[in-house]
Amino acid sequence: MAVPGSTGRQTGGLRSLLRRPRDEDIVAELYREYHRPLLAFVLRLTGGDRPWAEDVVQETMIRAWRSADRLDDRTSSLMPWLATVSRRIVIDNRRHREVRPPEVGDGPLENLPMADELDGLLRKVVVTEALESLSPAHRQALTETVLRDRTVNQAAEYLGIPVGTVKSRVYYALRALRVALEERGVTS
Repeated sequence: MAVPGSTGRQTGGLRSLLRRPRDEDIVAELYREYHRPLLAFVLRLTGGDRPWAEDVVQETMIRAWRSADRLDDRTSSLMPWLATVSRRIVIDNRRHREVRPPEVGDGPLENLPMADELDGLLRKVVVTEALESLSPAHRQALTETVLRDRTVNQAAEYLGIPVGTVKSRVYYALRALRVALEERGVTS
């Protein structure tokens, strides 16, 4: 609000803004007086990200318009209040971005191989067939040590055979199982 004959801008503060009866006049006056200096300030806060800075300035102006009746009309400039609000908006935006991971779209998910139940079922069938091809003594030694998670000593006690025999049967059973799986097309 320039005074006739003056050369610089006059910052009439909130009092001059509140004299205007219409909301459009308040918003227009806020933008006229504070848009450029506030944008320059916010650009520094956002690291030169102009679209982000414009969004912050717009949000700041909206908050100033909503708070016009609560702001102190004795101050000569709203810039300190606007700068504080802008800084807090930038901080909130940064915190929000840090909490939420960046969105990447659906592209990578479409190409992600999904394990279906059929693969697991086929694997179980092949392993079961390979286990059935072993001798009963070898299958029993593997069942007790590997599938039932018993120690060699516990398996020997359960089966009623010496510990050395259990170790030998597990060793030869694993070798035979590897060959049986390779015959069925399963490689490690």
